[in-house]
Amino acid sequence: MPHALTSRDSTMESKPVGSYEPTGIDVLIIGTGLAGLVAALECVRKGHNVRVLERNSTINTAGDMYFMGLSATRVFKHWPELKEEYQRISLHNAWIETFKHSGEVIISPKKVADRLRAQGLDPDTPPGEFQMRPLVYKMFVTAVEKLGVSVEFNRRVVDYFEDESKGKGGCETDDGKRYEADVVIAADGVGSKSQKLVGGQVRAMPSGRAMWRAAFPIEHLDKNPEVKEFFKMMPNNEPIVRTWLGPSTYALTLTREDVMVWIMNHDVTGTEKESWSNTINADEVLEGMKKMPGMEKNKWAPIFEELVKVTPPDTIVNFELLWRNPQPSWTSPGARVIQIGDAAHSYLPASGNGATQAIEDAISIASCLQIGGKQNIPQSVRAHIRFRFIRNSCAQKLGFSNAELLQDTDWDKVKLDPRRAAPKLPKWVWSHDPEAYAYENYNKAAESMKNGVKMEDETSFEPNYPKGYKYEPWSIEKVMEDMRAGRPIELGEGDWE
Repeated sequence: MPHALTSRDSTMESKPVGSYEPTGIDVLIIGTGLAGLVAALECVRKGHNVRVLERNSTINTAGDMYFMGLSATRVFKHWPELKEEYQRISLHNAWIETFKHSGEVIISPKKVADRLRAQGLDPDTPPGEFQMRPLVYKMFVTAVEKLGVSVEFNRRVVDYFEDESKGKGGCETDDGKRYEADVVIAADGVGSKSQKLVGGQVRAMPSGRAMWRAAFPIEHLDKNPEVKEFFKMMPNNEPIVRTWLGPSTYALTLTREDVMVWIMNHDVTGTEKESWSNTINADEVLEGMKKMPGMEKNKWAPIFEELVKVTPPDTIVNFELLWRNPQPSWTSPGARVIQIGDAAHSYLPASGNGATQAIEDAISIASCLQIGGKQNIPQSVRAHIRFRFIRNSCAQKLGFSNAELLQDTDWDKVKLDPRRAAPKLPKWVWSHDPEAYAYENYNKAAESMKNGVKMEDETSFEPNYPKGYKYEPWSIEKVMEDMRAGRPIELGEGDWE
């Protein structure tokens, strides 16, 4: 049986690069999104040999912002330079304010720290925080470059394969070149060519929704003094997140020292694509805002329209939100190819969980491979899935519940309890430590698999999803049926709070 650390050992303060003996495991990572970059870092730290393939000529560091949970950022204790840089680029002393879409203040500005204290949480270790995607990506890219990890660019993977007799997985690029490794980590996002090998492509379905997203230098607010005044930072140049909730829509703005960000959820208009390069002009947004359901009597606040007008050209992305059923499998039959991040499980933006779960995946697979060693790679991959699959299924479903909450706000209830206007981020999501969980439970998972215990019947270790939940496969079709009928999404049994 491979050696797994005790609970006490697994929560060690820090084990930087060089702390682990070389495993001799050759890992090939496809893709340089968050999952791929963190997998590269963690696999190197755990003693594996790492190569990375990227389809583009450079690593894409564009974008606006996303939420990064504590369960993902705990890993920085092993990366002192990353921890320091993350602290530097983070939002410090941030505020939050909530409006109706028409401009009426529902929850006056409050420090995020004060909101956390009111919920009985420690502001020094918040459940997570909004981060600027370009800054976070550049941070991880710099770390990968400093380690000297081999990254080959312009390597477009068109197929994956495995050879169980040789104990190898691999991929083929569009120029016919073949790559092999002991294990291949497919971190190449939705539509990964690994789908065919792991069990078939999950069909994308239109949700009928999309998001306008824009991030630009804050100097552009100078074009309109009224906009500049309204969206100003708080005293002492402290950043502020403003949320806007309306009938079948929601929006969010972030004002920080150097950048202005705004995001708005809307019905499809016909120009949206699932692409970060699909830009549109401001006039299209302004026209779309007027045509939103429920705007006949209560229109969007004029100040938000003015914010759209000062947004520089070629900045607003119209990103289509596609729904995908949970994938039934993440790994090839011989467990030599494993999907992580969006390749395994895509998330709605409203979930606030996609980036977090991608990083958790990377930490988990690197740890499982280290525990099991080179002789037990298939077992390690399957243990990783046992730790990650049901947790992600629950987190994905929670994302749909949050989307429903944001798009259908009950203002009478919100006035009585402002927390009803906030997406759910329960403790089972943010309190998790994927690295410690792997070390504490690997041997138990391996024994269960040896004895033929199904993943959904696992009882030998504590779940990292809602306690009392019994896994059942679910589908987007059922979720859509509930939403169209005005029924709350059925999360299932267990303590989801």
